[in-house]
Amino acid sequence: MPDTTKCRVAIVILNWNGKQMMERFLPSVCRHSMPSADVWVADNDSTDGSLDFLHSRFPQVKTIALEENWGFAEGYNKALAQIDADYFVLLNSDVEVTENWLQPLLCYMDDHQEVAACMPKLLSESRRDTFEYAGAAGGFLDKYGYAFCRGRIFDVVEKDCGQYDGEVGLMWVTGACMMVRSADYRAAGGLDSRFFAHFEEIDLCWRLRTMGRKLVCVTQSHVFHVGGGTLPQGNPMKTYLNFRNNLTMLYKNLPERELKHVLRVRCWLDWLAAMQMLLKGNLGDFKAVARARRDFKKSLPQFNADRLNIQQHAVETHIPERMPFSILWKYYVKRLKHFSDLNIQL
Repeated sequence: MPDTTKCRVAIVILNWNGKQMMERFLPSVCRHSMPSADVWVADNDSTDGSLDFLHSRFPQVKTIALEENWGFAEGYNKALAQIDADYFVLLNSDVEVTENWLQPLLCYMDDHQEVAACMPKLLSESRRDTFEYAGAAGGFLDKYGYAFCRGRIFDVVEKDCGQYDGEVGLMWVTGACMMVRSADYRAAGGLDSRFFAHFEEIDLCWRLRTMGRKLVCVTQSHVFHVGGGTLPQGNPMKTYLNFRNNLTMLYKNLPERELKHVLRVRCWLDWLAAMQMLLKGNLGDFKAVARARRDFKKSLPQFNADRLNIQQHAVETHIPERMPFSILWKYYVKRLKHFSDLNIQL
Protein backbone atom coordinates (compact mmCIF):
# COMPACT_ATOMS: atom_id res chain seq x y z
CA MET A 1 0.00 0.00 0.00
CA PRO A 2 1.28 3.52 -0.77
CA ASP A 3 2.47 5.70 2.11
CA THR A 4 -0.46 8.00 2.88
CA THR A 5 1.43 10.40 5.17
CA LYS A 6 0.66 13.98 4.16
CA CYS A 7 3.56 15.93 2.66
CA ARG A 8 4.01 19.50 1.53
CA VAL A 9 5.18 18.73 -2.02
CA ALA A 10 4.85 15.45 -3.90
CA ILE A 11 6.89 15.14 -7.10
CA VAL A 12 5.18 12.45 -9.14
CA ILE A 13 6.77 10.83 -12.18
CA LEU A 14 4.47 8.71 -14.32
CA ASN A 15 6.44 5.86 -15.83
CA TRP A 16 5.82 3.30 -18.54
CA ASN A 17 8.85 1.26 -19.58
CA GLY A 18 11.05 4.24 -18.77
CA LYS A 19 13.78 2.46 -16.81
CA GLN A 20 16.57 3.96 -18.93
CA MET A 21 15.22 7.48 -18.56
CA MET A 22 14.87 7.10 -14.80
CA GLU A 23 18.38 5.70 -14.51
CA ARG A 24 19.61 8.78 -16.33
CA PHE A 25 17.50 11.55 -14.76
CA LEU A 26 16.07 10.36 -11.44
CA PRO A 27 19.38 10.98 -9.59
CA SER A 28 19.06 14.73 -10.29
CA VAL A 29 15.47 14.73 -9.03
CA CYS A 30 16.42 13.04 -5.77
CA ARG A 31 19.59 15.09 -5.28
CA HIS A 32 17.98 18.49 -5.88
CA SER A 33 14.49 17.88 -4.46
CA MET A 34 14.85 15.90 -1.25
CA PRO A 35 14.15 16.44 1.61
CA SER A 36 12.01 19.42 0.57
CA ALA A 37 9.68 17.10 -1.34
CA ASP A 38 8.67 13.46 -1.51
CA VAL A 39 9.51 11.80 -4.81
CA TRP A 40 7.05 9.26 -6.21
CA VAL A 41 7.05 7.08 -9.30
CA ALA A 42 3.67 5.83 -10.47
CA ASP A 43 4.22 2.90 -12.80
CA ASN A 44 1.76 2.22 -15.63
CA ASP A 45 2.26 -1.57 -15.60
CA SER A 46 5.75 -1.49 -17.13
CA THR A 47 7.31 -4.64 -18.54
CA ASP A 48 10.96 -3.48 -18.48
CA GLY A 49 11.65 -4.15 -14.80
CA SER A 50 11.15 -0.51 -13.80
CA LEU A 51 9.77 -1.25 -10.33
CA ASP A 52 12.47 -3.77 -9.44
CA PHE A 53 15.07 -1.26 -10.61
CA LEU A 54 13.55 1.49 -8.45
CA HIS A 55 13.34 -0.67 -5.36
CA SER A 56 16.99 -1.68 -5.65
CA ARG A 57 18.58 1.58 -6.83
CA PHE A 58 16.28 4.24 -5.37
CA PRO A 59 14.77 2.89 -2.13
CA GLN A 60 14.08 6.48 -1.02
CA VAL A 61 11.61 6.92 -3.88
CA LYS A 62 8.02 5.98 -3.14
CA THR A 63 6.19 3.89 -5.72
CA ILE A 64 2.67 3.19 -6.87
CA ALA A 65 2.10 0.15 -9.07
CA LEU A 66 -0.89 0.66 -11.38
CA GLU A 67 -2.55 -2.47 -12.70
CA GLU A 68 -2.47 -1.49 -16.37
CA ASN A 69 -1.23 1.23 -18.72
CA TRP A 70 -3.80 3.95 -18.11
CA GLY A 71 -2.06 6.53 -20.27
CA PHE A 72 -0.86 9.94 -19.11
CA ALA A 73 -4.20 11.39 -18.01
CA GLU A 74 -5.81 8.56 -16.06
CA GLY A 75 -2.44 7.28 -14.86
CA TYR A 76 -1.89 10.57 -13.08
CA ASN A 77 -5.46 10.71 -11.81
CA LYS A 78 -5.16 7.27 -10.24
CA ALA A 79 -1.75 8.01 -8.77
CA LEU A 80 -2.59 11.42 -7.34
CA ALA A 81 -5.75 10.04 -5.73
CA GLN A 82 -3.41 7.97 -3.52
CA ILE A 83 -1.13 10.84 -2.48
CA ASP A 84 -1.87 13.44 0.18
CA ALA A 85 0.07 16.66 -0.47
CA ASP A 86 -0.50 20.41 -0.63
CA TYR A 87 1.22 20.60 -4.02
CA PHE A 88 1.67 18.05 -6.77
CA VAL A 89 4.53 18.34 -9.26
CA LEU A 90 3.80 16.39 -12.43
CA LEU A 91 7.26 15.60 -13.81
CA ASN A 92 8.23 13.68 -16.94
CA SER A 93 10.81 10.94 -16.55
CA ASP A 94 13.02 12.63 -19.17
CA VAL A 95 13.53 15.86 -17.19
CA GLU A 96 16.82 16.82 -15.56
CA VAL A 97 16.18 19.23 -12.71
CA THR A 98 18.73 21.75 -11.47
CA GLU A 99 19.98 22.86 -8.09
CA ASN A 100 17.39 24.96 -6.26
CA TRP A 101 14.80 24.43 -9.01
CA LEU A 102 11.98 23.67 -6.59
CA GLN A 103 12.20 26.52 -4.10
CA PRO A 104 11.26 29.40 -6.48
CA LEU A 105 8.15 27.49 -7.57
CA LEU A 106 7.11 26.74 -4.01
CA CYS A 107 7.76 30.28 -2.77
CA TYR A 108 5.77 31.75 -5.65
CA MET A 109 2.80 29.48 -5.02
CA ASP A 110 2.86 30.22 -1.30
CA ASP A 111 2.91 33.96 -1.98
CA HIS A 112 0.24 33.96 -4.73
CA GLN A 113 -2.86 32.14 -3.58
CA GLU A 114 -4.70 33.11 -6.77
CA VAL A 115 -2.33 30.92 -8.83
CA ALA A 116 -3.43 27.33 -9.38
CA ALA A 117 -0.35 26.06 -11.20
CA CYS A 118 3.09 27.13 -12.33
CA MET A 119 6.04 25.80 -14.29
CA PRO A 120 9.77 26.45 -14.51
CA LYS A 121 11.46 27.58 -17.68
CA LEU A 122 11.78 24.49 -19.88
CA LEU A 123 15.09 24.20 -21.72
CA SER A 124 16.38 21.56 -24.13
CA GLU A 125 18.52 18.84 -22.58
CA SER A 126 20.58 18.48 -25.77
CA ARG A 127 20.89 22.23 -26.58
CA ARG A 128 21.02 23.70 -23.14
CA ASP A 129 20.89 27.36 -24.14
CA THR A 130 17.68 26.78 -26.11
CA PHE A 131 14.04 26.47 -25.08
CA GLU A 132 12.37 23.07 -25.29
CA TYR A 133 9.41 22.52 -27.60
CA ALA A 134 6.94 21.18 -25.03
CA GLY A 135 6.53 24.34 -22.98
CA ALA A 136 9.44 26.78 -23.28
CA ALA A 137 8.58 29.77 -21.04
CA GLY A 138 4.83 29.18 -20.89
CA GLY A 139 1.96 28.53 -23.25
CA PHE A 140 -0.87 30.32 -25.04
CA LEU A 141 -3.64 29.40 -27.47
CA ASP A 142 -4.80 31.18 -30.56
CA LYS A 143 -8.44 31.68 -31.54
CA TYR A 144 -8.67 28.27 -33.20
CA GLY A 145 -6.97 26.16 -30.54
CA TYR A 146 -3.39 26.09 -31.82
CA ALA A 147 -0.84 26.10 -29.01
CA PHE A 148 2.35 28.18 -28.94
CA CYS A 149 4.78 29.39 -26.29
CA ARG A 150 7.05 32.17 -25.23
CA GLY A 151 10.12 30.79 -26.95
CA ARG A 152 8.48 28.40 -29.43
CA ILE A 153 6.04 28.88 -32.29
CA PHE A 154 5.42 25.69 -34.26
CA ASP A 155 8.86 24.32 -35.22
CA VAL A 156 10.82 27.49 -34.49
CA VAL A 157 12.43 27.20 -31.06
CA GLU A 158 14.41 30.18 -29.76
CA LYS A 159 17.58 30.43 -27.73
CA ASP A 160 17.05 31.55 -24.16
CA CYS A 161 18.69 34.95 -23.81
CA GLY A 162 16.54 36.02 -20.87
CA GLN A 163 14.08 37.68 -23.24
CA TYR A 164 11.11 36.00 -21.54
CA ASP A 165 12.27 36.24 -17.93
CA GLY A 166 9.67 37.52 -15.54
CA GLU A 167 6.27 36.14 -14.60
CA VAL A 168 3.26 36.72 -16.83
CA GLY A 169 -0.16 35.16 -16.99
CA LEU A 170 -0.40 32.02 -19.13
CA MET A 171 -3.10 30.00 -20.83
CA TRP A 172 -1.35 26.72 -20.06
CA VAL A 173 1.65 25.27 -18.29
CA THR A 174 3.43 22.19 -19.55
CA GLY A 175 2.63 18.73 -18.26
CA ALA A 176 6.35 17.95 -18.51
CA CYS A 177 6.90 19.90 -15.28
CA MET A 178 3.81 21.36 -13.63
CA MET A 179 3.38 22.35 -10.00
CA VAL A 180 -0.33 22.46 -9.17
CA ARG A 181 -2.24 22.89 -5.94
CA SER A 182 -3.86 19.60 -5.06
CA ALA A 183 -7.08 21.43 -4.14
CA ASP A 184 -7.25 23.09 -7.57
CA TYR A 185 -6.42 19.87 -9.38
CA ARG A 186 -9.28 18.11 -7.66
CA ALA A 187 -11.71 21.02 -7.94
CA ALA A 188 -11.17 21.08 -11.71
CA GLY A 189 -11.72 17.32 -11.96
CA GLY A 190 -8.14 16.43 -12.79
CA LEU A 191 -6.95 15.39 -16.22
CA ASP A 192 -9.60 14.08 -18.62
CA SER A 193 -8.92 10.34 -18.90
CA ARG A 194 -10.74 10.14 -22.24
CA PHE A 195 -7.86 12.06 -23.82
CA PHE A 196 -5.43 9.24 -22.88
CA ALA A 197 -2.48 11.43 -23.93
CA HIS A 198 -1.84 14.77 -25.70
CA PHE A 199 -3.59 18.09 -24.89
CA GLU A 200 -4.82 16.76 -21.56
CA GLU A 201 -2.83 19.31 -19.55
CA ILE A 202 -3.95 22.21 -21.78
CA ASP A 203 -7.55 21.10 -21.32
CA LEU A 204 -7.02 21.07 -17.54
CA CYS A 205 -5.40 24.51 -17.65
CA TRP A 206 -8.27 25.94 -19.69
CA ARG A 207 -10.71 24.68 -17.07
CA LEU A 208 -8.61 26.23 -14.32
CA ARG A 209 -8.55 29.57 -16.15
CA THR A 210 -12.32 29.41 -16.70
CA MET A 211 -12.64 28.92 -12.94
CA GLY A 212 -10.80 32.21 -12.48
CA ARG A 213 -7.52 30.65 -11.34
CA LYS A 214 -4.15 31.91 -12.62
CA LEU A 215 -1.18 30.18 -14.29
CA VAL A 216 2.42 31.39 -14.54
CA CYS A 217 5.96 30.45 -15.52
CA VAL A 218 8.43 31.14 -12.70
CA THR A 219 11.55 31.86 -14.73
CA GLN A 220 13.91 31.92 -11.72
CA SER A 221 13.63 28.13 -11.97
CA HIS A 222 14.70 26.09 -14.97
CA VAL A 223 14.91 22.41 -15.90
CA PHE A 224 16.15 20.50 -18.94
CA HIS A 225 13.79 18.30 -20.95
CA VAL A 226 14.63 15.68 -23.56
CA GLY A 227 11.13 15.82 -25.06
CA GLY A 228 9.95 14.80 -28.47
CA GLY A 229 9.58 18.10 -30.32
CA THR A 230 7.37 17.92 -33.38
CA LEU A 231 5.37 14.83 -34.25
CA PRO A 232 7.64 12.31 -35.94
CA GLN A 233 6.64 11.08 -39.35
CA GLY A 234 5.27 7.57 -39.37
CA ASN A 235 3.44 7.86 -36.04
CA PRO A 236 -0.22 8.23 -37.01
CA MET A 237 -1.38 7.50 -33.46
CA LYS A 238 0.19 10.72 -32.19
CA THR A 239 -1.33 12.61 -35.10
CA TYR A 240 -4.70 11.07 -34.33
CA LEU A 241 -4.58 11.94 -30.61
CA ASN A 242 -3.41 15.48 -31.26
CA PHE A 243 -6.21 16.28 -33.72
CA ARG A 244 -8.97 14.44 -31.85
CA ASN A 245 -8.05 15.80 -28.43
CA ASN A 246 -7.56 19.35 -29.64
CA LEU A 247 -11.07 19.35 -31.13
CA THR A 248 -12.48 17.80 -27.97
CA MET A 249 -10.78 20.46 -25.85
CA LEU A 250 -12.35 23.19 -27.99
CA TYR A 251 -15.80 21.63 -27.75
CA LYS A 252 -15.60 21.35 -23.96
CA ASN A 253 -14.23 24.80 -23.22
CA LEU A 254 -15.22 27.29 -25.92
CA PRO A 255 -17.85 29.88 -24.97
CA GLU A 256 -21.15 29.32 -26.74
CA ARG A 257 -20.81 32.51 -28.81
CA GLU A 258 -17.66 31.14 -30.50
CA LEU A 259 -18.30 27.42 -30.74
CA LYS A 260 -19.89 27.05 -34.18
CA HIS A 261 -17.58 29.52 -35.91
CA VAL A 262 -14.36 28.07 -34.47
CA LEU A 263 -15.31 24.46 -35.22
CA ARG A 264 -16.34 25.41 -38.76
CA VAL A 265 -12.98 27.08 -39.41
CA ARG A 266 -11.15 24.17 -37.81
CA CYS A 267 -12.87 21.77 -40.19
CA TRP A 268 -11.33 23.61 -43.15
CA LEU A 269 -7.93 23.91 -41.49
CA ASP A 270 -7.84 20.24 -40.49
CA TRP A 271 -8.64 19.04 -43.99
CA LEU A 272 -6.06 21.44 -45.42
CA ALA A 273 -3.46 19.94 -43.08
CA ALA A 274 -4.58 16.44 -44.05
CA MET A 275 -4.22 17.20 -47.76
CA GLN A 276 -0.71 18.53 -47.19
CA MET A 277 0.17 15.29 -45.40
CA LEU A 278 -1.19 13.30 -48.33
CA LEU A 279 0.76 15.34 -50.88
CA LYS A 280 3.93 14.65 -48.88
CA GLY A 281 3.23 10.93 -49.03
CA ASN A 282 2.14 10.58 -45.39
CA LEU A 283 -0.91 8.42 -46.03
CA GLY A 284 -0.98 7.18 -42.43
CA ASP A 285 -1.16 10.71 -41.04
CA PHE A 286 -3.86 11.64 -43.58
CA LYS A 287 -5.97 8.70 -42.42
CA ALA A 288 -5.27 9.62 -38.79
CA VAL A 289 -6.72 13.13 -39.28
CA ALA A 290 -9.78 11.72 -41.03
CA ARG A 291 -10.30 9.20 -38.22
CA ALA A 292 -9.76 11.88 -35.57
CA ARG A 293 -12.46 14.10 -37.05
CA ARG A 294 -14.86 11.17 -37.41
CA ASP A 295 -14.31 9.96 -33.85
CA PHE A 296 -14.59 13.50 -32.49
CA LYS A 297 -18.05 13.87 -34.01
CA LYS A 298 -19.13 10.46 -32.71
CA SER A 299 -17.91 11.26 -29.19
CA LEU A 300 -19.71 14.59 -28.78
CA PRO A 301 -22.62 13.21 -26.69
CA GLN A 302 -20.24 11.96 -23.97
CA PHE A 303 -18.81 15.47 -23.54
CA ASN A 304 -22.11 17.38 -23.46
CA ALA A 305 -22.37 17.21 -19.67
CA ASP A 306 -18.79 18.41 -19.29
CA ARG A 307 -19.39 21.33 -21.61
CA LEU A 308 -22.58 22.32 -19.81
CA ASN A 309 -20.90 22.17 -16.41
CA ILE A 310 -17.90 24.23 -17.56
CA GLN A 311 -20.05 26.92 -19.15
CA GLN A 312 -22.50 27.15 -16.24
CA HIS A 313 -19.75 27.56 -13.66
CA ALA A 314 -17.47 29.84 -15.66
CA VAL A 315 -15.99 32.69 -13.63
CA GLU A 316 -13.65 33.96 -16.36
CA THR A 317 -15.63 34.42 -19.58
CA HIS A 318 -12.86 36.28 -21.42
CA ILE A 319 -9.42 34.74 -20.98
CA PRO A 320 -6.76 37.23 -22.15
CA GLU A 321 -4.14 34.52 -22.69
CA ARG A 322 -6.30 32.98 -25.40
CA MET A 323 -5.38 35.20 -28.30
CA PRO A 324 -7.98 36.69 -30.68
CA PHE A 325 -5.87 35.98 -33.79
CA SER A 326 -4.80 33.00 -35.89
CA ILE A 327 -1.23 31.96 -35.17
CA LEU A 328 -1.22 30.20 -38.54
CA TRP A 329 -1.80 33.55 -40.26
CA LYS A 330 0.85 35.28 -38.16
CA TYR A 331 3.42 32.54 -38.77
CA TYR A 332 2.89 31.51 -42.39
CA VAL A 333 1.55 34.71 -43.95
CA LYS A 334 2.99 37.52 -41.81
CA ARG A 335 6.21 35.51 -41.28
CA LEU A 336 6.33 36.23 -37.54
CA LYS A 337 8.44 33.39 -36.18
CA HIS A 338 9.19 34.48 -32.62
CA PHE A 339 6.84 35.18 -29.74
CA SER A 340 8.35 38.64 -29.31
CA ASP A 341 7.42 39.42 -32.94
CA LEU A 342 3.74 39.07 -32.08
CA ASN A 343 3.84 42.24 -29.92
CA ILE A 344 1.46 40.74 -27.37
CA GLN A 345 0.76 43.00 -24.39
CA LEU A 346 0.61 40.84 -21.26
